[in-house]
Amino acid sequence: MVPRNPKLLIIDDCEIDDKSLYINLTEYWKKLIYKRVSSISEFLAALYDSSWDAIIAEYSLPQFDALNALDLLKRSGKEIPFFIYSKNTDENNALAAIRHGACDYLYKGCSFRLVFALERELKLIDLKRKQRQTESQFFHLAYYDELTGLPKYKLFCEKASEVLSNRSAQGKIAAVYSIKIDQLPTVGNSRGYNIADALIKQFVYRLSVHTGRNCLLTRLEGGRFTFLNGEVNTLDEVQIFASQILKLGSMPFMIENLEFYISLNIAITIYPDDGSDIEVLLTNSESTLAVNKGSWKNSYQFYTKEVSEISLRRTLLSASLRRALEKNEFVLYYQPIIDVKSGQITGVETLVRWDHPEFGLLQPDKFIPLADETSLIVEIGKWVLQEACKQARSWQDAGGEPISIAVNTSAIELGQSPYLNYITEVLKKERFDPALLELEITESVLMRDADTSIKVLRELKQMGIKIAIDNFGIGFTSLNCLKKYPIDILKMDRSLTNDMTTSADSLSIVNAIVGLAKNLGILVLAKGIETQEQLDLLTKMNCNKVQGFIFSEPVTSEKLLSFIKLRKTGTFT
Repeated sequence: MVPRNPKLLIIDDCEIDDKSLYINLTEYWKKLIYKRVSSISEFLAALYDSSWDAIIAEYSLPQFDALNALDLLKRSGKEIPFFIYSKNTDENNALAAIRHGACDYLYKGCSFRLVFALERELKLIDLKRKQRQTESQFFHLAYYDELTGLPKYKLFCEKASEVLSNRSAQGKIAAVYSIKIDQLPTVGNSRGYNIADALIKQFVYRLSVHTGRNCLLTRLEGGRFTFLNGEVNTLDEVQIFASQILKLGSMPFMIENLEFYISLNIAITIYPDDGSDIEVLLTNSESTLAVNKGSWKNSYQFYTKEVSEISLRRTLLSASLRRALEKNEFVLYYQPIIDVKSGQITGVETLVRWDHPEFGLLQPDKFIPLADETSLIVEIGKWVLQEACKQARSWQDAGGEPISIAVNTSAIELGQSPYLNYITEVLKKERFDPALLELEITESVLMRDADTSIKVLRELKQMGIKIAIDNFGIGFTSLNCLKKYPIDILKMDRSLTNDMTTSADSLSIVNAIVGLAKNLGILVLAKGIETQEQLDLLTKMNCNKVQGFIFSEPVTSEKLLSFIKLRKTGTFT
């Protein structure tokens, strides 16, 4: 913006000319800020003591001239419009001044032309300033994370390459830490993304204390960060720093008068052993996080050759996963669900396996995470639902009585608008009773978008479909929170029932869940039952249903059919 009252520095030794100029300029700018100097020392003092919008100079003074002033201005590095307003009418002097960097050369007495020239240059300076600001903003948006102010991936890699080059020249190591905040999605979904953003900023502030010339930090996405430490010299120091990061994360985060706790997963690669450049080091540390996903929390792991092999296998699986549906490589297994009182099969849980031509029969944990990452989980989910309904109908047609089938539902499926329509089409096509279909949803799916989840679940309930919470007890959902969800069944995670025969605390927790769920009108199913002692305890608690190896491992549809035909006897051996 062009200043309404510009600050002008005048170089002249004639008070009369000075006063005349001041009078003429104040007719245009009422509150002009104005200072006159007449020597080199006065000019330098004024130049560095204050900021000026323009400099107006007489061409030649006894001790000083405009060309000297222009030289001094250039050395200062300041960008200030410089005008010569002089009695000297020599055209050669005017040409020399312009070549030297003056904006204009004007003759004294033509104050209106000086005003015009000043206005022109001030507007030009303002335009350049705005352009620089815009360029700076674009640069910042392109190279820095908007939330945290950290350098983005490209800039981080450029700076990291310099650090690694210096470490290589010194014959020293460096460490790359890939850091993931585990609970961030849950915090965002349950408390709001403003809280999650505040948590990220606090975490970054704690980590930033350790950044410096040879230590860099970047945010990749969400709650994932990379820290390059170019100040470690031994593996012991690498591990000590990893422990320091874990300690920073273990301290509570105070946000809006609430305490939040997080756990961190950290994967570490060492330069130059695990990679010769930053991108290879990052790839290997990220592979370590991906390979160990869900198997460790609040700890750190080093990259190993085994991780590299597993990562390669994941890559191969991911590529062949896209062809698996077309080649009909997926198969369904079924684990019986038993009514505790009658001992009869009342339903089955549907479990998908991948009969891979090279790696053999793969369990879900080997490929479902990959399907989630590539969104193929939607197509696999559709196939599982249709095949399960078709199989259940065929059991009925073969003489078995109707039983329920439980099918897992992913967060991606639940969030898609065509999901309900697809279920309706499958039920109609396979002539399958909606009341016999149970959709299993994990706690994390519920917490991801509570409002959307409630809306979709209610619509499913209106169709007659039953809703089950799978692996209950390992997440953040409270029984009190479940009151707002249209839930029919709680499937207790095996981690709750494993220890109840040896731990009084575990037994009390299971007993409390069964009792409170019943008060809410929710059926309880205990998973992973392997011993008669566990079954006896659950029977005393009046737990509704159980499943586990004590009755049957997951079996093929052919083997399950013989079980279904024995339903009325309550015998399965």
